[in-house]
Amino acid sequence: MADRKLKHRSWAVTEGPERAPHRSMFRAMGLNDEDLSRPMIGVASSWNEVTPCNIHLNRLASIVKEGVRAASGTPIEFCTIAVSDAISMGHEGMKGSLVSREVIADSVELVTFAERFDGLVAIAGCDKSLPGMLMGLARLNLPSVFLYGGTIMPGHFADRDVTIQDVFEAVGAYAQKKMTAEALRQLERMACPGPGSCAGMYTANTMASAIEALGMSVPGSANIPAMAEARTEVCINSGKAAMNLLEKGITPRQILTREAFENAITVVVATGGSTNAVLHLLAIAHEAGIPLTIDDFNRITDRTPHIVDLRPGGTYVMVDLDRVGGVPRVMKVLLDAGLLHGDAITVTGKTVKENLNAVPPGNEQDVIRPISKPISPTGTIRILKGNLAPEGGVVKVAGVRNLRLEGPARVFECEEDAMKAILETQIKPGDIVVIRYEGPRGGPGMREMLAVTGALHGEGLGDQVGLMTDGRFSGATHGLMVGHVAPEAAVGGPIAAVQNGDMILIDAQERRLELKVPDDEIKRRLSSWKAPEPRYKTGVLGRYARLVSSASRGAVLQ
Repeated sequence: MADRKLKHRSWAVTEGPERAPHRSMFRAMGLNDEDLSRPMIGVASSWNEVTPCNIHLNRLASIVKEGVRAASGTPIEFCTIAVSDAISMGHEGMKGSLVSREVIADSVELVTFAERFDGLVAIAGCDKSLPGMLMGLARLNLPSVFLYGGTIMPGHFADRDVTIQDVFEAVGAYAQKKMTAEALRQLERMACPGPGSCAGMYTANTMASAIEALGMSVPGSANIPAMAEARTEVCINSGKAAMNLLEKGITPRQILTREAFENAITVVVATGGSTNAVLHLLAIAHEAGIPLTIDDFNRITDRTPHIVDLRPGGTYVMVDLDRVGGVPRVMKVLLDAGLLHGDAITVTGKTVKENLNAVPPGNEQDVIRPISKPISPTGTIRILKGNLAPEGGVVKVAGVRNLRLEGPARVFECEEDAMKAILETQIKPGDIVVIRYEGPRGGPGMREMLAVTGALHGEGLGDQVGLMTDGRFSGATHGLMVGHVAPEAAVGGPIAAVQNGDMILIDAQERRLELKVPDDEIKRRLSSWKAPEPRYKTGVLGRYARLVSSASRGAVLQ
């Protein structure tokens, strides 16, 4: 029999003669008196059949429930939505991806609020489902644990490991006749061999690593592959951890401190993580009431070396990181160098430093470099500002050869027009591609553009052209690609004033994004600018466009 004090919310639906109808509903689902006497722990997952990232989450949820029961809790499973970023990429459907983050947060909050759960375990796989879950947990502030679904294994093609990134880039190679149709078909069949999230340090693996660094998931859970036997123990431990947090009275806002967010940013920029981490960590911090700003990323990247050699800018994939000790090993190296806040509390009830005590010192392998021999002396995410991005733009410099490009603008009003020009070989070395009206409000939904950036790389232009957009990039993007440019075009940001042929400077070293046009000319152009008609006026996209804030604030809803 569980401690009655732990049923601090669920008593409202299980106790007293007036709750007989409620208990009757529970009994219809197989619960008995003992089940109803225990704390109720929601087990929320984004399981569905629309993406391999989430196809196995129902199995993981069933194991988590075993852990909850073993710790004398009653698990109640429910699901929320998720969008497949890879399948929605490159067409109108991608406008729904970022919007899904808010829907996930809202739905987890609403079910938990209505059903009076005492705590939560949240399970997610594809990109937006991870921050969506964390945003919901931060709002609710109930004892909670996050569990990642795990990474997919890499495929094998032409004697090398391949990922979904290779398939997107192969589209450009095929357009340039650098790859045959048969080779493209074979790569398509080999790149994604089973369940799990995309294999490199793309957005899902980035956010899983960041969430572990935040202290919201059990140590080592970010790097274990989706179908590995070790994930069973992680599931059990996550269920038990939720009950332990309930007993100790530890809630997310005690874990999601300023120091925790600095730890997460440190891990992201040390591992070559996705630019989407900027957007999502800002949004989670907003829900947790932590005053994090876009400028904090520059401050932390300046002090943090890039030490993990992962794709897309590097060599290895997440399963390789798992083989050499995973995220705990990375955090141990950073902690020993004085780059993490070791006293930050975590879902184990212990501090970061206490969690890492069992990780042995020393680091002799190629995936994680020693602090003394980093890939680069500073981190991989930089915030650029200038007359084109007064609120900032985001670029990832991992594996980027040319950190400074100045060239003529090739302006496109949407992703499709840019993609058409790329596949028709209209983009030339030295060009700066500008894609606008793809921001949070203008898209709406701030589409990712892996189809565009992948095609540029496949055509051999990845190091020879720049790209800037008020939209987003996939975590699999690499090259001098500046996203999240704010203010966006749809609200009259300076990116709306760019004309074909204008000279643009992208300087990731000096962190500048400049339109080489006199200020009075920019003002003149913007004075005659008129906001375009909204692309969607009704439904979820119309509502989102009316409520969403700037990318520089995490594109949260106001």
